[in-house]
Amino acid sequence: MNADHFKGKWNQFKGELKKQWGEITDDDLTTVEGNYDKFKGLMQERYADRKDEVGKWADEWFRTAQTNTKEPETVGRSGPK
Repeated sequence: MNADHFKGKWNQFKGELKKQWGEITDDDLTTVEGNYDKFKGLMQERYADRKDEVGKWADEWFRTAQTNTKEPETVGRSGPK
């Protein structure tokens, strides 16, 4: 995941983050506000022993979100005849 992708999906992600990882507060979300480096720091602070697990969860969430927003490809259509 890159920082731009993280920022672009932040509004959708933060609700899921709060549901999945209960120690995240509204103040934490305001502090992070779409900044990937701040997010990583917060995960280190809150979940030091599980930060890798949180990171994998976040990566999977973003991978799924990206897949669900792609335009369907048109296959086998050559246009009107």
